[in-house]
Amino acid sequence: MRNEKLRNVAIIAHVDHGKTTLVDEMLKQGGAFRENQAVADRVMDSGDLERERGITILAKNTAIQYGDTKINIVDTPGHADFGGEVERILKMVNGVILLVDAAEGPMPQTRFVLSRALELGHRVIVVVNKIDRPDQRIHEVVDEILELLLDLDATDEQLDSPMLFCSARQGICSYHPDDLGTDLEPLFKTILEYIPAPEADETAPFQMLVSAIDYNEFVGRIAIGRVERGALRQNQEIAVCNYHDPDAPAKKAKAVSIYEFEGLSRKPITEAKAGNIICLSGIGDITIGDTICDPAAVEPIEFVKISAPTMEMTFSVNDSPFAGREGKYVTSRNIRDRLMRETLKDVSIRISEIDGATDAFNVAGRGEMHLSILIETMRREGYEFQVSPPRVLYQEIDGKKCEPVERLVADVPADSVGAVIEKLGGRKGDLVEMTPVGERMKLEFLVPARGLFGYRNEFLTDTRGEGIMASVFDSYQPVKGEISRRATGSLVAFETGEAVTYGLYAAQERGTLFIGAGTPVYGGMVVGVSPKSDDISVNVCKKKQLTNMRASGSDEALRLTPPRQMSLEQCLEFLADDELLEVTPSNLRLRKRILDHANRMKALKGGKK
Repeated sequence: MRNEKLRNVAIIAHVDHGKTTLVDEMLKQGGAFRENQAVADRVMDSGDLERERGITILAKNTAIQYGDTKINIVDTPGHADFGGEVERILKMVNGVILLVDAAEGPMPQTRFVLSRALELGHRVIVVVNKIDRPDQRIHEVVDEILELLLDLDATDEQLDSPMLFCSARQGICSYHPDDLGTDLEPLFKTILEYIPAPEADETAPFQMLVSAIDYNEFVGRIAIGRVERGALRQNQEIAVCNYHDPDAPAKKAKAVSIYEFEGLSRKPITEAKAGNIICLSGIGDITIGDTICDPAAVEPIEFVKISAPTMEMTFSVNDSPFAGREGKYVTSRNIRDRLMRETLKDVSIRISEIDGATDAFNVAGRGEMHLSILIETMRREGYEFQVSPPRVLYQEIDGKKCEPVERLVADVPADSVGAVIEKLGGRKGDLVEMTPVGERMKLEFLVPARGLFGYRNEFLTDTRGEGIMASVFDSYQPVKGEISRRATGSLVAFETGEAVTYGLYAAQERGTLFIGAGTPVYGGMVVGVSPKSDDISVNVCKKKQLTNMRASGSDEALRLTPPRQMSLEQCLEFLADDELLEVTPSNLRLRKRILDHANRMKALKGGKK
């Protein structure tokens, strides 16, 4: 039996193709807001970092009422680094809306999320978005989508997926590419007609798979998932089990509070029936992948295997001379507890302790963006620590050492193609495909993940800021040999003190500085980049020696070049193998692993960098 008054659908797409904007309009036209209510743009991106960066990091649930049918909608992240979120969310829905930009066409992440949806046998509604862009190429994009479906071995039914054309920003949608439409009515109708209603056997024993976790200071962990069968009443006895741990005894618990989604809020309910997506609080150590069921019928549901991390960094206690000055949480216990708390809600992250080290932890994730979001979040919460350069995780496959390889798509101006191919060739990238798109060129490469460290800045320089690049994990392949990480050296402060104009003026002749006058520095701190391959020690604290003799040029003003401001991602990309990044709530400081100049030189001569 199906619950015809219910539909569960996820919105999947590449970064910036308009998922969150479309959900905004669906909420507005689905009556989730009052007529005169002031609503922020991208209302689903509730986190500070999400709003600042314009990206979705965590999947969000919402629901709208269309006629007498309730549509549960899940807005998913577009970045490959948060793919773990997308994979498990697809377990909660019965169909997906695939959003594709009318100018960019299918991108790497489009392929990744679509392949996952097709594997689960979901029905797909294809929506070509941003049809109001001046550079749209709707008809070519439609062909590219069909090619992608064929490439991914879609079934005949999936190849016949309905295709709609919309502008999420204007809130309009139509069945034909040349027709603009007036509202999102065609999309709502297609969801009701094409996405199947969830199976709902309300008489069977209760069963639900936990697909997402939320956390609340007052009630602790909140399990989110779809009720697979049966019904759940408030305060009912329940059992928790896990498919991947069949020998463990089922844990007993009680359904303290049950909520369903309504617009942007959660509504407390006393009973949840099969097919609905609900939140459940009252189970202390519930985790993603657990099955909650009736104690009389303990049957775990198989859980989608989350892809393994491809990159790791070492997080350790800050041991610089400035340690403990700016952070609220600085000890190894603080850092360990915070990292362990992250694993409770992020299934793609792995934390492991380093043998023999009590104050350092290996943190493995899906990419640089994934780990940098964690670093930025911890920094804002008041944590102080230091991190190593990112490194890829190798795997042994058939006796060979293999490394993760990314599929990179670059959309660049025609006159920048040579520079991009040359740079990626030097980073062991293989050009797979080259397609002209209007006056631009779309290049597709297979590049080792370590070859992309530090490449984004070079790419923007080579394409004069006009290039768009995106990558997604492709496969593990045999290691492709040595890749040089960075051709430039660092300017390293020689002594501890405060940087002064006189010292900085002398240092800026030798490279580009990262700091201005008045910045506190310590011996071994990286204060700039040198164009040569070797590090150069500079004394930025050097003051002008005053004498009672006056010379004609002594009172001339010293002009400093403005220092180069670096974001967190740029700092991580810049790090050399013998450097660390000191992260505090107020500052990001690059430093050498060995601070003392003499010891560093000894280590260098001994061949240990």
